[in-house]
Order: sequence, then C-alpha cells, then structure tokens
Amino acid sequence: MRNDSMHQDLPKTADLVVIGAGVVGAAAAWFATLAGLRVVVVDRGTIAGGTSGAGEGNVLVSDKEPGPELELARYSRQVWGEDLGPYGEWWEFERKGGLVVASTPAALGALRTLAERQRARGVVVREVSGAELHDLEPQLTREAAGGALYPQDAQVQPMLAAAHLLRLARQRGAVVRTGTEVVGFLRRGGRTGGTATSGGGAGTSGGGAGASGGGSPATPGGGDSGASVTPGGGGGGAGAPVTGVRTPHGTVSAPAVLNAAGTWAGAVAGLAGVELPVLPRRGFVLVTEPLPPATVRHKVYAADYVDSVASSDAELQASPVVEGTGGGTVLIGSTRERVGFDRRPSPAAVRALARGAIGLFPMLASVRAMRVYAGFRPYCPDHLPVIGPDPRAPGLWHACGHEGAGIGLAAGTGKLIAQALTGEATDLDLTPFAPERFEKGGADEPRGE
Repeated sequence: MRNDSMHQDLPKTADLVVIGAGVVGAAAAWFATLAGLRVVVVDRGTIAGGTSGAGEGNVLVSDKEPGPELELARYSRQVWGEDLGPYGEWWEFERKGGLVVASTPAALGALRTLAERQRARGVVVREVSGAELHDLEPQLTREAAGGALYPQDAQVQPMLAAAHLLRLARQRGAVVRTGTEVVGFLRRGGRTGGTATSGGGAGTSGGGAGASGGGSPATPGGGDSGASVTPGGGGGGAGAPVTGVRTPHGTVSAPAVLNAAGTWAGAVAGLAGVELPVLPRRGFVLVTEPLPPATVRHKVYAADYVDSVASSDAELQASPVVEGTGGGTVLIGSTRERVGFDRRPSPAAVRALARGAIGLFPMLASVRAMRVYAGFRPYCPDHLPVIGPDPRAPGLWHACGHEGAGIGLAAGTGKLIAQALTGEATDLDLTPFAPERFEKGGADEPRGE
C-alpha cells in the first residue's frame, strides 16, 4: 500500500517544523495549525512508531505529587476533555476513572496523605473503604485495606490519537512526512548541525522535526500564513540560531523547529550542539485474552505505583497497573528499568507483571496471556518534561522527556507550545520545564514539592 506521506516532496519553507509524529508532536502540530502557523511534521519512522505506539494511553492526575507536573497534568486533562472533546470518540477517550488500592493500613495512610495534598491542588479524589472497593471492582482482591477513587483519570488509544490529530492538522494545511530523518539543522550564518552520535539518528520512530524562533523577530517561513512565530530565546552564550532542518530528501527552512522526538530527543538536541539528558526507560505491558465486558472497570493500580514512577533507580521497578479495553483484553503494567534501547524479552519483568496483577485480581491466575510488548519512556533525571524554547540554540524548541506520562500530558503540552510560539501568554508557567535547567545543577532532584 502506498503511503503518500513518504513519497511526496518536502516543502521548502514552513513556520514550524515538528520533529516527531508521536502524540506530543501531533498535538503540537494541531494546535500550531489552529494558531495559523504553516506546519511540517517529519519522522524517520511511522506515525506513533515509537513510545506512543507502545503505551497504555494513560491520562492521569492520580499518580503525580503536587508540583509542576501535577499542574501540567490537570491542565492537559482539561485540554483533552474540552479543546479536544469533540473528537474524543476518534481516539477512544474514556473517562473510566482511576482506582488506587492500598494493601495495608500503612499504605492506606500514606495514600490518604497524598490524596489530601492533591485535593488541595484541585484534584478530585475520594476515599474508598475496603468494602466499597468491591462494589467498584467486583473481581478485586478481598485483602485490600482501602483505596482512593480519582474520577478525572481517563484513557485514550494513543496510536489513534496521534493519527487523528495529524489528520486534523493536515486538513488545516499541515504537511506530514514519515520516513524522513532529520540529519542536521540549518543555522544562521551558513553553519549546519552535524550527524547525531547516539540514539540511532535524529529523526525518530515516533519522533520528528520541529522549528523555533530565531534570534531576531521571526517572520513566517517564506509565506503568508497570517501568523508569526515568536523568537525562541537568545542571550549570552547562545549558538547560531536554528533556521530549519536538513533531511536526505531536502531542507525545510523555518523560524522554529520543535524537538518532539521522544526517547531520541537527546540525539536531536545534540545535532544543535546542546545537551538534553533524555534517556530511554524500558517498560513491558502484558496483554491477556479477551474477557467479558467490565471485568475490570477502572484503571486500577497499587498505591506503591506512585513511588515506582518517581524512582530514579536504574534497576527493575515493578508495580501492578491493570485496566480493561473496549475489545475485552486486559492490559497489565508496569515495569521500569534503564537498559538503553534493549528490546530483548525479560522473564523477570514479565513474572513481576503477572505476579502483581494476580495480587490485585486473583481471577487473572486462570487467564491466558496473548502477548507481551516493550516500549521506552523518555526519562529525565528530575522526572519533569522539557517544554519551551532553548536559549542555547535560538530557534530550537523542545517538547519531550515526559517519561510515562507523555500521552496524558501531550494535549496540554501541544497547546502551551503553540501559545508560546505565537507570543501569547501561556496558560501555565513554563519555567519549571526549561531546557537549560540541567546546566544549573538543580535538575536532579525528584519532582513535586
């Protein structure tokens, strides 16, 4: 089957080039087109071919400590439900709610403390007794001490979200080119970026190419789009401004380039001569045979999952997360470990998934597993994403490093990027997510307050 997005010529100019055709890049492209920008999206692989194609589709507020990421999660949940609400059926947006289960009184006490802190920041949450747990989830273990219900938690099908957001963007004039690797940046003064030295290249599978403002007031990339891009950073020590991208199929000049390349975002940043410590963190998902409808009604996970998410340990971390799908299969996560891009099966990880899931839902012990698959979360040392202009390479912007929360945070990230690109006041302060924060020596502490 012919894929036209792989065989047509690249436009010579744009207002914004987005590197990455995953959910984050797709959301940024959509909101940028709404703002009137001419957008080109490039990816060396396929749409949602990276992290977006290997995720469960979490849109969660429940698993985040109070702090910048929780504020972004609340905002993004609003964008998914309101700005993107009319299209929710296209990507199977489901307001299923999250149920966090505490196995012991001590774990329940810790969960209550977290819930109170989250509630003070606007999260909707209510305590659930051990008896009520079984009304919400009849198949749940009878050993649980209690839990908390988060009705704002939701789920999307991430591959559908990426595909449809890009389709919407194309309807407004965006150009999407898969099979198109970014091999360097165009720089003001004729200097160009080199070839990436890690991550297998710059244009990722599920990553792509984006553009950002130069050092002086930027104008649309050679056309009359009716909108303009605000310059992205600058100041002392900045490198030559980024003015577009180079690919094997040609160049695209643009005043703004957005690095939404997921786990390969560090390699893309390296093409511009800047360091971005985005690393792959492997995770496995176990998929069961189809079960009767509503066997698992919510996204259900153990209370220690929040600690697992916040851990910086490179070794295997596992905490059970169980949820049903519209097709009847049950998705079982989650594991985390830093092993580079090693996709080899891990019996230890699979055993941990199965053991944890059976601990929550004993009936799963007699259910067959159909398959297991792996993906790589784009991990940052402080567990916060990187969002905004990079003053070290004016014209380069970033929207990456969301780790396992990228699907849920994508909608908000895309809208914030579009606001910043066009000079609007952003709905959230982007300072905590600044790309240059890693050079200040203060970005290695856990997220939250």
